[in-house]
Amino acid sequence: MVIIITGASHTGKTVLAQKMLEAYHFPYLSLDHLKMGLIRSGNTTLTPMDDNKLTDYLWPITREMIKTAIENDQNMIVEGCYVPFDWRKDFSEEYLSEIRYICLVMSDAYIDENFGAIKAHSSDVENRGDDSYCTVEWIKEGNREYLEGCLKAGEPFTLIDGDYEQIIRKLVEE
Repeated sequence: MVIIITGASHTGKTVLAQKMLEAYHFPYLSLDHLKMGLIRSGNTTLTPMDDNKLTDYLWPITREMIKTAIENDQNMIVEGCYVPFDWRKDFSEEYLSEIRYICLVMSDAYIDENFGAIKAHSSDVENRGDDSYCTVEWIKEGNREYLEGCLKAGEPFTLIDGDYEQIIRKLVEE
């Protein structure tokens, strides 16, 4: 089984991946780590700010890693924002039956009510350093993009609009 976890920044993708790693003992691949490895090694001239171009660059690599894991009967969690909304077109039914897709989307109301907690928990698993760019409107914009992308592509999403811990716990237990 390969679990793909995606969503906007600060939605808890890495936290969910960590909890799934602990529950299932599946290894996980951070697309941010892959991105930075390729950037720092000089294998691309892209920068961490080139989000759309990074999706185009990273997805073919990630897609083939997912296929390899499935072909080898290996489990893996793939976590990051560099998953295109039309990702399913790259897999046959044989592969799709072995993939669980999770897209985390926070509602505007949730962000308004919990912005302080969102910021406070932003480094629970990884050190984000300076995230002064992270504002209520910036988080809302990112989540709206993921909501619209999922709706347009017909992809399921997990709406975070209430008890965050309960929602994450349920995703781990499914």
